[in-house]
Amino acid sequence: MSPSPRIDLPMAEQPPPERADAARNRRRILDAAGRIVAERGPDALTMNAVAHATGMGVGTVYRRFGDVASLLFALLDEREQVFQAAFLSGPPPLGPGAPAADRLRAFLHALVDRVVEQHAMLLAAEIADPCVRYTSAPYRAMRIHTAMLIGRLRPDADATTVADFVLGPCGPSLLHHLRTDRGLTPTEIKRALDQTLELYGLDARLD
Repeated sequence: MSPSPRIDLPMAEQPPPERADAARNRRRILDAAGRIVAERGPDALTMNAVAHATGMGVGTVYRRFGDVASLLFALLDEREQVFQAAFLSGPPPLGPGAPAADRLRAFLHALVDRVVEQHAMLLAAEIADPCVRYTSAPYRAMRIHTAMLIGRLRPDADATTVADFVLGPCGPSLLHHLRTDRGLTPTEIKRALDQTLELYGLDARLD
């Protein structure tokens, strides 16, 4: 098997270099937002609530993060970096060294686990701004990684667009519906994802 081509993935959002006071303010905002979510749930997270918890002006909080969706995604960044490290350089089959089909299946299974674990925050971020998910650095990284694996399996495919279709079932709102309204377990969802890969012809190595 030929080695996978090297690709540069956009990593989870990293703040640009900043002054020490700006970095402290960012950390204070994130810490306060994390406490609000942990104690009262994502629905309680507002810019006013964060401003009150930090003693900052609400305008400062808005200038730092823009909106609640961006703040929620910033809270998710640290875990996102751990997840990205696992599929970029961790042990196979999620990381390099396994056939593309095995890596794709392992990646989708791990993504289901991640969304289930963090469903409340991810769902709240998606509801706050449905487009943020698709334009965020973490999603772009997942799309590029998924497209790379699809390209190995189906060189004739529009890999980037197919990647969006393959990632679609792992969206927070759909997984919430499947688990809450349909009563499916994560194991049952993963089994259906395996069947989806089979239907797409992505369940066997062609390279």
